[in-house]
Amino acid sequence: MKDFLFEPICINQLEIKNRIYMPAMHLGMAVDYEVTDQIVNFYRERAQGGAGMICVGFATVDEFSGSPLNIGVHRDSFLPGLTRLADTIKQNGARSAVQINHAGRYNPSFFMQGKSPVAPSAIASRLTHEVPHEMSIAEIETTIEAFAQAARRVQSAGFDAVEVLSGTGYLISEFLSPLTNQRTDAYGGSLENRMRFGVEVMAAVRNAVGPDFPLIVRMNGNDFMPGGNSHQELTEYAQVLAQGPADALCINVGWHEARVPQIVTSVPRGIFSYLSRSIKAKVDIPVIASHRINDPDIAREMLADDMCDMVAMGRSLIVDPRMPEKARSGQEDQILHCIGCAQGCFDNLFKLKHVECLCNPEAGYEGQKNLEKSANPKKVLVIGGGPAGMSAALAANLKGHKVTLYEQYDWLGGQLYLAATPPGREEFSQLAFDLEEQLAARDITVMLNQVADVKSIAAADPDVVIVATGAEPITPSIPGIDLPHVVQAWDVLEDRVVTGGRVAIIGGGAVGVETAQFLAEKGTLSADAVKFLLVNKAEDPETLYELATKGTKQVILVEMLEKLGPDIGKSTRWGMLQDLSRFGVISVTGSKVCEITPAGMRVEKDGAIEEIAVDTVVIAAGSKSVNILEDVLKELRIPCKVIGDADRVALAFDAIHQGHAVGLSL
Repeated sequence: MKDFLFEPICINQLEIKNRIYMPAMHLGMAVDYEVTDQIVNFYRERAQGGAGMICVGFATVDEFSGSPLNIGVHRDSFLPGLTRLADTIKQNGARSAVQINHAGRYNPSFFMQGKSPVAPSAIASRLTHEVPHEMSIAEIETTIEAFAQAARRVQSAGFDAVEVLSGTGYLISEFLSPLTNQRTDAYGGSLENRMRFGVEVMAAVRNAVGPDFPLIVRMNGNDFMPGGNSHQELTEYAQVLAQGPADALCINVGWHEARVPQIVTSVPRGIFSYLSRSIKAKVDIPVIASHRINDPDIAREMLADDMCDMVAMGRSLIVDPRMPEKARSGQEDQILHCIGCAQGCFDNLFKLKHVECLCNPEAGYEGQKNLEKSANPKKVLVIGGGPAGMSAALAANLKGHKVTLYEQYDWLGGQLYLAATPPGREEFSQLAFDLEEQLAARDITVMLNQVADVKSIAAADPDVVIVATGAEPITPSIPGIDLPHVVQAWDVLEDRVVTGGRVAIIGGGAVGVETAQFLAEKGTLSADAVKFLLVNKAEDPETLYELATKGTKQVILVEMLEKLGPDIGKSTRWGMLQDLSRFGVISVTGSKVCEITPAGMRVEKDGAIEEIAVDTVVIAAGSKSVNILEDVLKELRIPCKVIGDADRVALAFDAIHQGHAVGLSL
């Protein structure tokens, strides 16, 4: 049977071996714009893993366009590093490209020694809150030439293609959008004028690289910015590009300041392919779909259904560099999937840290860790089959140790399944499943329903024990905590208890927010129900929206701090808080619960006491480590390592990375 994913395709005259395109992503790995060993090692693995084409970047076209953590192509002195990167990608089996870009008003002044960012008009961004300098005609012409010279360097360095970023709220899309372009000259006003800058950039690039060098344009299919470019305008722009300089279009979505989630776990897989589909119907050049395509079968379906000509799989390849080869060779059960958590990729960039990955502890550290087999293999017993324990078991096995894993329940995954319960968080169960599949494929003995005690540990006769026994919820000392209508958030999320129509949640951290989401959506229409009613015109869209967002419970979230979800990653938090508001959750911050009463609870805020009537009180006050085995192991004189929540309550990211590090250290 024909596999659309592994059919070759041509862009201009360049043949690409399959339809998997790794798009440019911020890695934060450059040093003073220079290509580093870390970047080369990162892309070497993705090229070896079977991607058809890899685009690196974005890369800066001048000193105003990015930061020193970006790859630079604005000086000839960067050519040796660029050449090395191009050679590495091509020598390991993939086609290579560089995305060139100018961040415009998104580039903060601290990356430019205090100089103001530039833009078509002096309109501040909600992202940086800085007012940019309005570009003069001379500055526009200089910037267009900078793009052209950057493309020339990309070609000179030996890359197979150049991509120009014309979306995401960066400079070219700032010229295109009426939100950010209020000019009255030839570059502002009508759509034709607002397109002018982007079209002239592409024409200058084409002139610089010649007719046969592939030029890809990454552009938005929808900005998701009220008052910005409509999909119709962007389609017209795509047609102009396709009739002129562009050889392929990679369809992006949204601006960084848009209020529609784009990359996180709540975004359904492959949902934005409708944008590539509509543009593909209007142009005669290859169209690449992107965003949340994390599984080969999703990609195959999109290709088979003529939604696109290629699929951009970016974070999917951060998680599993060998995903293409696994898909090609019938090893899809061994693929690690991106779960859209954004904790190590996008969130790290806000911290000026390089890209890492919750699911793949090797990402960002390619070639830096000791993966050689141990000269002294040991019998390793891992106690606990949550994310930390599974990660430790896999890493210890990688080092050549004989590994046995004990899990007291009849399933693996631990709190990953708890994290997967709230709406839009289902992907966390995919990670639990993937890790379980990894264990099954290795020479690792997994014993379910196995309680770890003195007898069972002694029978295993291990050389070393890794304790990964996790955590349990905290029960705070609040008067009335033992009343029958008080329940734990974990029990709510696992459907072990029934809650009333009016529910208060004590604790506004991640678990409290997730529990609020879970309860607030009770009684709302499912996605399938909305589609059925919409297609059959049973209800009008406004009614459907209300039915999809108004549940049967009134949820009140009480937090002592002034801020909800401080332990939630920046990429995810705003969307979750937006959902709380959308689904009618009442947030009471800066408040302390003094007492739980049979009728509800008493809350203190700013020195005043308020009675809140509720049917159920849910405790989401955090977790505490469960570690009763360390002392037992000391008595048995068996060396042990304590990891994950058993060591210190933290995030799944920390548990998986710590487990991996400890497993490799043995």
